[in-house]
Amino acid sequence: MPRTTSDAPQTTAEISKERQRLVWKPLPLQVQLWVEVSLLIAFGFIMVYSASSIPALAKFSNPNYYLKRQLLCIAIGLAAMFTISRMPYRSFKKYSGVLMLSMIVLLALVLVPGVGVKFNNARRWLKAGPLHIQPAEYAKVVWVLFLSSALVRKQDRIKQPRVSFWPYLILCGLFCILLLKEPDFGSVFMFVLLMVIMMAVTGVPFRCFFLMAPFTALAFYRMVFLVPYRRLRWEAFLNPWVDPLYSGYQLIQGWIAVGSGGFLGKGLGAGQEKLLYLPESYTDFILAVIGEELGFIGILLVCVLFLFLFFTGLEISKEAPDYFGSTLAIGLTMLISLEALLNMGVVLGLVPTKGTALPFISYGGSAFVADSIAIGMLLSIARSCEKRVDNFE
Repeated sequence: MPRTTSDAPQTTAEISKERQRLVWKPLPLQVQLWVEVSLLIAFGFIMVYSASSIPALAKFSNPNYYLKRQLLCIAIGLAAMFTISRMPYRSFKKYSGVLMLSMIVLLALVLVPGVGVKFNNARRWLKAGPLHIQPAEYAKVVWVLFLSSALVRKQDRIKQPRVSFWPYLILCGLFCILLLKEPDFGSVFMFVLLMVIMMAVTGVPFRCFFLMAPFTALAFYRMVFLVPYRRLRWEAFLNPWVDPLYSGYQLIQGWIAVGSGGFLGKGLGAGQEKLLYLPESYTDFILAVIGEELGFIGILLVCVLFLFLFFTGLEISKEAPDYFGSTLAIGLTMLISLEALLNMGVVLGLVPTKGTALPFISYGGSAFVADSIAIGMLLSIARSCEKRVDNFE
């Protein structure tokens, strides 16, 4: 659980023990996080080129088309990450309410014909020059920031559901309605899951979640089984071979890619599924290309990098100077980790197909920049952890 101010050491012996615990680390938390994210970005850049060159050549007669756009997104993401990492994380609280309202407005604008951009029967983007912005990706980060700020501020009344539960459930419902209109069921799932996690770690009574369970189950049934294309995805998840040329096609091709890669893979650039067989090979299903070209070792490398990032995030939460920093670090860490876990689950057939990018590896601007902002916030908290060490000197 996050540490509060009352947990600070009081005696000289306790201060010495706390100082040793903070100082004796292989690398500063900031450096650990920078290294892990840099490795993911570099690895993703290589794999995006490998997975996207043939589709880009077929569609735009330029094998570097997606690579150049990804490089632009990386530059924007790194600039945002560095800028936010230099800001005091406590200042983020001041903007949480305004950012929340901004996200509601942007998600509503997406639904306006002529303003929102529609691709593949989904209206999820706003056009900004040569780029397309997907507000839902940024809304997840803002949702974590808003809940961290609001729930920590109400710690003295956290056991009162009318204060700590119902207002945020209603707000989450508003976001879910806007997201379902796009439609974006994957983001709805993430919003609800993040809300439950944030409430659980801040001490909201568990009875609230039991009250919420039947309504969640009913909503899930209506959103999945009463919507034809989502029901097809669910049936394809249970048995993709029932319709191998339509609803089960992408999952089957993903399995073929991962399975044919074996232990060491066919070699970087030697994959065949990206030759227009596997849809979304450089976005949502890039892990399948990694499995085919780099084998089990490549997938294991990705898992290890995300596992390191997860534990570094938890360590930042543990060492954060205050309850807000600790809670925010947990939320941001879980956001990125759950996105990675969900994407891997989709590719490997462990969860139904959803449009979720693999953080820092998949091609895509909004997801990359939004995750970069989340890492920037984590770096800001980590920087404050290092200042705690300096204060013990």
